[in-house]
Amino acid sequence: MVAASILIDKHFEIGTTDPRLFGAFIEHLGRCVYGGIYEPGHAEADEKGFRKDVMALIKELGPTIMRYPGGNFVSGYNWEDGVGPVEKRPKRLDLAWMTTEPNTFGTNEFIDWCRAADVEPMLAVNLGTRAGDAARNLVEYCNHPGGTYLSDLRAEHGWPEPHNVKFWCLGNEMDGPWQMEAKTATEYGRIATEAAKMMRWIDPSIELAACGSSSRRMPTFGAWEDTVLEHTFDHVEWISLHTYLNNYAEDTAAFLASADLMDDFIEEVVAIADSVAARRLSEKRIMLSFDEWNVWYRTRRGRANRIKEGWPIAPPILEEIYNMEDALAFGGAVISLLNHADRVRCACLAQLVNVIAPIMTETGGPAWRQTIFFPFADMSAHGRGRVLRAQVKSPTYNAKYYDPRNTQDLYYPVNEVPYLKASVVANEGGGVTIFALNRHLTDELTFDLNARSFGKLSLIEASELHDGDLKAINSKDEPERVTRRSLEGVTVDNNALRATLKPLSWNVIRLAEA
Repeated sequence: MVAASILIDKHFEIGTTDPRLFGAFIEHLGRCVYGGIYEPGHAEADEKGFRKDVMALIKELGPTIMRYPGGNFVSGYNWEDGVGPVEKRPKRLDLAWMTTEPNTFGTNEFIDWCRAADVEPMLAVNLGTRAGDAARNLVEYCNHPGGTYLSDLRAEHGWPEPHNVKFWCLGNEMDGPWQMEAKTATEYGRIATEAAKMMRWIDPSIELAACGSSSRRMPTFGAWEDTVLEHTFDHVEWISLHTYLNNYAEDTAAFLASADLMDDFIEEVVAIADSVAARRLSEKRIMLSFDEWNVWYRTRRGRANRIKEGWPIAPPILEEIYNMEDALAFGGAVISLLNHADRVRCACLAQLVNVIAPIMTETGGPAWRQTIFFPFADMSAHGRGRVLRAQVKSPTYNAKYYDPRNTQDLYYPVNEVPYLKASVVANEGGGVTIFALNRHLTDELTFDLNARSFGKLSLIEASELHDGDLKAINSKDEPERVTRRSLEGVTVDNNALRATLKPLSWNVIRLAEA
C-alpha cells in the first residue's frame, strides 16, 4: 500500500478555469468531418447532414470551443472554396494528407454545426500558401454585419447574420518542415503581425493566437517563441502549444510520467512569453492556447498509417484505437492542464471524431466512446471553477521517456515522479472535485485530504476508470468494455477525506460543502 496526502486551502488558488480550456479540434483529415460529424444519408443524420448520434456523444463529452479547419490542412486551404452553392464548389488536392477535398463542408456549415453543438467556433487562417489579405477577407466575410461585398456575399450564401467568430489562430505549426510553405521564426513573425493588424482593423473585438513551437522537441523550441513574440507581442493575446504523448517504448511507468514533461513545457513557454514582456517593460501577459494535445503514436509513423494511395476522399487514416493505458496517460495530461489554469486559458483536444479521437464511428453504422472519452468528459463536467494550489505529498519513482526526433532517438529523464498526480477544483456552484491518478503499477494508493478552511464536507459521488487489462479497448461490438464505475472506500469526516485508489486508475471524487 502506498500512502500519500493532499493539503488544500480555499484561499490558495492557481487560477480560475477559462471555459475555453475544455475545447476540441475538427480538421479536414481522414473521417473527422466526412463520416464523422457530417454524413448526409446516414440513418441518424439531420436535415443538414449532421449525425445526431455523434452530436449526442459530443454533448456528453462537453467541449466548449472548436478549432477548425486545421491543422496541417489549413496551410493550403482557400476558404473561398468552402462557401457558396455546394454544387459549384471545387474539388482540390490536399497536400497535407494527400487526399481529395470535396469542399461540401465549409465555414458556414461549420458555424451551423457549432451552433447545434452549443460550442464556440475557433477559426484558423492560412498563413502557409496565403497571407494577411486572405485572412482579413475571411474575417470580413464572417464577422462584418453587412453592406460590403464579402458580408453581402455571406448573406447571399444564406447566412445574413454575422458569425461573430472571436477566436482566430494565425496559421498552424509554421515551424514544421512538413507544413506547406513553412517559415522561419522571423518570416512567420512578420507575416503573422501584418495579418493580425488587418484582421483586427476589420473587427477590433477578435482575439488572436500566434503559432508557438509544434512540440517541445523541435530544435528551434524556445528561440521560435522568443522571436515570434518579439514581432507579434502587441498584436496577439495567445501563443499556441502542441503535445502528443506516446508509448513507443512500451514502458508504462514512463508513459504515465510523460504528462509531467507537459508541465515543464507549459512553464517554459510562460517564462519565455514573460521575458518578452519584461524586455518591453510591459504588464501585458500572453496566455497559452494548448490547441493540440492528446495521446498519439500507433498511427503516427509509417506512410500506410498516414496516406492512402490514389487521392481518396475521407479515407480512414490516423484512427488510433485507445486502450486503458492510454486513458491513464491522457488523465495525467488533463491534470496538467487544470494545474496551469492561470496561464493555459484555452486547450483543444485533437481531434474530436475518428482521427486520434475520443469518439469513433462506423460509416453508415454506430458511434461509440473510446477510453480517453471519460477523463475529458470528467474534466469538462467537473473542472469548472477555481483550481486550488494543492500540496501533494507522495512517494516517487524515476523514469526515462522516449520521445524521438526525426534525426535521433531521445530519452528524457523524468525524475521524482509522484505516484499520485492530482488536481483539486473548488467548483463554481460550490463543493470540491478531486481528480486523482494513481500511477503505481502494482499497489493501491491511499491518500488523506486535509481541506482546511472548508466547512463540513460530504460525498456526492466517486468514480474510477480502471481495468485489470491495460490493453482493454472499447469497440463497435463491445462499446462499454472500459467505462466508469463507482469508487468504493471513500470516507469523509468533517473537512477531511480518505480514499483508496486501485493501481493504475483514474479517479474523480466530488464533495459538497455544508
